[in-house]
Amino acid sequence: MILELDCGNSFIKWRVLNPAVDNSVQASGVVSEVDYLLSELISLSSIKISKCRLVSVRGDNETKLLAGVIANSLGIEVVSAVSSRELGGVINGYKDFERLGLDRWLALVGAYQLCSGPCVVIDLGTAVTIDLVGSGGEHLGGYITPGMSLLTEQLRTHTKRILYDAQEAQAALSDTSPGRSTSEALERGCLMMLRGYIDSQIDSAAQYLGTQPEIFVTGGDAALFGSGRQVRRVPDLVFKGLAIACPL
Repeated sequence: MILELDCGNSFIKWRVLNPAVDNSVQASGVVSEVDYLLSELISLSSIKISKCRLVSVRGDNETKLLAGVIANSLGIEVVSAVSSRELGGVINGYKDFERLGLDRWLALVGAYQLCSGPCVVIDLGTAVTIDLVGSGGEHLGGYITPGMSLLTEQLRTHTKRILYDAQEAQAALSDTSPGRSTSEALERGCLMMLRGYIDSQIDSAAQYLGTQPEIFVTGGDAALFGSGRQVRRVPDLVFKGLAIACPL
């Protein structure tokens, strides 16, 4: 069995694949700490993990420490994805290719492998990243903005009298009509601003790419993207790129 890890700034997403059955997912989850990850993996008594590959946007020291803990605890080799100028037919568009976040890079590679043509990759997580890839695999660059949680958190942090909990925030997103409470007004306002930004970037992408691209949406907040546009939601887009970067 192959363990795959996507180590983001806030959470570690993991899944276990069975290569003998078309790489079917045998187990998966999301944790905040490596100790919780090990606890969940150890509980999978019927699954024998023999290999591991990971992608991390954390610092080099933290990533090495995390990989070491996994390797020692499970008794397996851990292979980590690294930056590259070109991978899977995609040419890194950053002036300094090593500065492009690995999760963004692998998502681009995964998307291009799925469509083999011009595409826009929208990752809605802690940050929202939007990247453009041309028909020949050339990465044209992209944009980074705060995600939904950062937008609302900043307003709540810097406005002393805005107080409500996560449950109230979730309820506020039931629709986008004008808010009749502070939580509704703030949550819905940020959501509509984010949706408007994404829509505008999709519209302008066709101009940069010279044709109508395929739109890929991924990330933890992908469900908040409620546009009627034709998009492909691919929750495991980073993992698809990871498999190309670290074949096992």
